[in-house]
Order: sequence, then structure tokens, then C-alpha cells
Amino acid sequence: MSTIMVLNGPNLNLLGTREPEMYGHETIADVEVLCRDTAAALGHDIDFRQSNHEGVLIDYIHEAGRRIKEGEVLGVVFNPAAYTHTSVALHDAIKGADVPVIEVHISNVHTREAFRHHSYISPVALGIVVGMGVQGYALGIQGLVHKLKA
Repeated sequence: MSTIMVLNGPNLNLLGTREPEMYGHETIADVEVLCRDTAAALGHDIDFRQSNHEGVLIDYIHEAGRRIKEGEVLGVVFNPAAYTHTSVALHDAIKGADVPVIEVHISNVHTREAFRHHSYISPVALGIVVGMGVQGYALGIQGLVHKLKA
């Protein structure tokens, strides 16, 4: 059984309390349960992490690349949050570590402020799930497994 890493960027620890009209009432703990249940149904484990720090997320991506090469990890479902729109470093980490990533966003970033319309992650992602609420994590896990098993 391989593991899928689910990585969460800044402020996602505030899910359930931060702008619930935008992000819903589910907490980060609820998202973790959803991810574990979805992955288990597909025969996989979850390594679920959140950080507000860009460098820590880069370290997680590097770790994922190493663990993929060792056959421990299948790939990454990643909600980079605000770093989506600012982090060339995360783009470079994903590309450099050769990590298959599904990019996930709870809200539809394309209906929000103009600065949210650009992603540095999308060009190096296998796929993108946008605007499906926290259910997007489940869709991302399913999509990652589908694309890598095809």
C-alpha cells in the first residue's frame, strides 16, 4: 500500500473559522478524515500535513520526491493556498524533485481577485481541482490515483 501526501499551505489551519462563507465550516481535521477515507477506499494511506511556512512546504516536496523514488509515496495532493500566486520556489521544488502533484483549491480562485487568477503551481501539476469545496481534496486523490495508474 503506497502513501499519498496531502500538503496544505498557509492559513488552512484556520478552516472552519476563517471566512466560512468562502471556505465552508469544515475544519482541517475534517479534511484529513475525508482524505484518509478516500485514500483507504482506493487502497492507499495518507500523510497529511499543513504549514504556514514556504520553506517547510518546499522541504515536504523534496521529501515526497525522495519517497516517490523509494516507492513509498505515490504522489502529492497540494493546496498551496496563497503561495499558489507567489511561489516560484514551490514551482521549482515540484519540478526539480519530479513530484506528481494535483493542485487543489477550495474556492474558485478564478471568480475572486485578479491576483488569484495566476498559479505558479499549475504549469507543473498533473491536474487541478478548483472550487469544489473541501470535496476537491477527495477528487484530487481520486484523480492522482487514476492518472498514475493509467
